[in-house]
Amino acid sequence: MYNELVKILGENKVSKGISILEQFSHDESHHEWVKPDVVVFPESEEDVVKVIKFANKNKIPVTPYGAGSSIEGNPIPVKGGIVLSFQNMNKILNVYPQDMMVEVEPGVLYKDLNKYLKTYGLFFAPDPGANASIGGMIANNASGTRTVKYGATKDNVYEINVVIPSGEVLKIGNLARKSSSGYDLLHLFIGSEGTLGVVTKAYLKLVGRPAEMSACIAYFNSVEDAVNTVAQIIMAGLDPAALEFIDVNVIEMLNKEEGLNLTEKPAILMEFHGSNKISLEEDIKFVVEICKDNNVISYDLGVGLDERERLWEARHKTYEVILRTNPGKKALIVDAAVPISKYPELVIFAREAIKGVKGYIFGHAGDGNLHAVLVGDKNDKKEWEKLEIANDKIVEKAISLGGTATGEHGVGLGKRKFLEKEYGKNTVELMRLLKKTIDPNNILNPGKVL
Repeated sequence: MYNELVKILGENKVSKGISILEQFSHDESHHEWVKPDVVVFPESEEDVVKVIKFANKNKIPVTPYGAGSSIEGNPIPVKGGIVLSFQNMNKILNVYPQDMMVEVEPGVLYKDLNKYLKTYGLFFAPDPGANASIGGMIANNASGTRTVKYGATKDNVYEINVVIPSGEVLKIGNLARKSSSGYDLLHLFIGSEGTLGVVTKAYLKLVGRPAEMSACIAYFNSVEDAVNTVAQIIMAGLDPAALEFIDVNVIEMLNKEEGLNLTEKPAILMEFHGSNKISLEEDIKFVVEICKDNNVISYDLGVGLDERERLWEARHKTYEVILRTNPGKKALIVDAAVPISKYPELVIFAREAIKGVKGYIFGHAGDGNLHAVLVGDKNDKKEWEKLEIANDKIVEKAISLGGTATGEHGVGLGKRKFLEKEYGKNTVELMRLLKKTIDPNNILNPGKVL
């Protein structure tokens, strides 16, 4: 395989070095590492087409790989074969300021893109926290803290180029602001985790950087009061840019490890964006009244720019800090989401479900997304089984409330067992039929989703 790929692409784009194979054998998850047979570094769409055609002809598995920041085993090459790394397809091709749009290759990193876009007064809104690749974000339909206002990745992509297993390049979507033309194939490929096609180019929707931003944090005596506040803020028609729930043990950890000085009570961290200070002040006044109705014990409405950045940096680093404070442990991450009205019930249930294990609860409360990071010794079967039982209970509760097994991390390896519970057997069979139709030889990221 290696020699054939070298003939097709050239030696500088193909590697089977031990360190390279190990680098691309895992992501940030607890799932077992699996080495590929070879790693390919395409530099153009033409390179990708050549690799896919070769792999399909010889029935060799191909696993697309972005930044490796996923935490559900999504890019682990569980069947070996070829890893297709997009680290060299990382160009920002064009910015279209008047259309508030950017054209990029899949290897562009999210934070690097937004740093570049600052000079245009624009940004790509989905915020996964990690410096994920755009291709990975599209494959996984990544979202994050700002989803409540700006939507997930699927809401911020106009058009993509996709290479399917036959080697054909498909243009999916268009550059118009709206369209009712044909089947919605764009949202079939977004979130498919590289199992249906490989993205080689994307046109992304941008938004203007807000003229004014206001951050505030409110503390409550009980989790019930905190999460009820979240639901009421959303139902009141306010438009937060971010609305995060942080449980007390997470705050205790961040105070200790990140040097913060937060009140050690269940908290809601909020951010609002607007065109002027007056409108933001009116929103905050309304928020204060809702907080008071839910027995808020204290709040800080005047979080300055420096402190706001520190708070969000700490919030984004929560997973990293959890691992750092639990050396030698692995993390199993719950990523369930429910309708906003059901979010308080899910959080309270999750708190009970994780009793007896070490766990931390937080989440993107504004869109009903709950995370519970459960930590334990992966080599201790009894301990790890307790984590899996807690995870299963929370996920099944979310599904029973009309929610989903995965709000933003994808199905990957860990959530496959929940797919039929969430959608039903007939729907999953239709998914299998789509996969078989597009990828009859099952070469694209096999073992994931289904």
